[in-house]
Amino acid sequence: MLQVGRDEVGVTPSPGAPVITLDPYSDEVMSNPYPYYQEIREAGPLVWMQKYGTYAVGRYASVMRVLTDHETFCSSAGVGLTNFHTETPWRKPSIILEVDRPEHTRTRKVFSRILSPRSLGRLRERFEQEAQAMVTRLVAQSVCDGVRDIAEAYPLKVFADAVGLPAEGREHLLPYGDMVFNAFGPQNDRFRDCLARLGPSIRWINEVCQRKNLSEGSFGAELYAAADAGEITHEEAGMLVRTMLSAGLDTTIFTIGNALACFARYPDQWAAVRHDPAIARQAIEEVLRYDSTFHSFYRTTTQPVTLEGVDLDKNQKILVLIASANRDASHWTAADTFDVHRKPASNLAFGTGIHGCAGQMIARLEAEIVLKALAAQVEVFEALGEPELHFNNTVRGYSSLRLRLIAKEKRA
Repeated sequence: MLQVGRDEVGVTPSPGAPVITLDPYSDEVMSNPYPYYQEIREAGPLVWMQKYGTYAVGRYASVMRVLTDHETFCSSAGVGLTNFHTETPWRKPSIILEVDRPEHTRTRKVFSRILSPRSLGRLRERFEQEAQAMVTRLVAQSVCDGVRDIAEAYPLKVFADAVGLPAEGREHLLPYGDMVFNAFGPQNDRFRDCLARLGPSIRWINEVCQRKNLSEGSFGAELYAAADAGEITHEEAGMLVRTMLSAGLDTTIFTIGNALACFARYPDQWAAVRHDPAIARQAIEEVLRYDSTFHSFYRTTTQPVTLEGVDLDKNQKILVLIASANRDASHWTAADTFDVHRKPASNLAFGTGIHGCAGQMIARLEAEIVLKALAAQVEVFEALGEPELHFNNTVRGYSSLRLRLIAKEKRA
């Protein structure tokens, strides 16, 4: 995997950075990325990804440094492989994720207020009722697809309701979110196939995010009210509704799906949650650390800088391997062990710093509620075959996870 030489795109890396020849977006790597991430960490704190002509950081300390220094390693050049400062963007940049201060402060303030812990707290009772009803129904039928029937179905109901979307057509949210996160990687076959199928979903998204189609009192309506108050423009309000959908939906779906896969694989860990549902939130944090929803995204240097002993020029893309940092044995004890008793509050699954994932609180809330609802009724998750991975350039999760839910009262 390691060699010294020029990369395929004709750019020579700075001295001191080991050259990595693997493709981090290949199906082979994505099927089980953690051994490859370990090789990258062992190669050095900063490496050169030959195929894409970019540097990468995979150790916890290096990832933390890049994410917390937004002035040197910016998001405004795009959190994907394309450099918006030197290349013409093929899409509009996110007005929260891909802008710097002061523009970032203005839009993020509105967004964060609407998705504040206080606002989400008002939804908890309704979210809990929906989760309990869903689990009761699925336990009664015994066999389900954990992705389709739980990880997707629950957020598509409760979060889409909270945003204010009409009930019809919500299936379009799935290909839309898939495209958003595929776009943060290279324009590979996965990206192109996703884009080719997107037309109807884009049209639906653009229509339902208009003010007239959002229910009164919803998160979406609040964004337009902020525009009425002059905090943002009305065009920005529509863009932020779309941002809310991508920030708060796919992250939740993959987090819940990954949790179900972990607990089916490690029944002793599910037993610990079942016996003490109070650790559900802590268990979700361990899921986020162990099998991170986000695997990677990019930052870009704003000026010449020395990072891990290597001199970098301005406008240099850096691949930030979030999932690798969350398995770094120099930071975590027994890093490759899934342990719900661990207190992994410092995990970087949703990033950190001013550009941490804007929808992370809703993802954590929904996942915790679903876990507690399952703990109340399900003694064992029995996996019916191997889960099917969903391949995406940025996020990791499953497309199918067949389960038998064994209820407490039915267990012999």
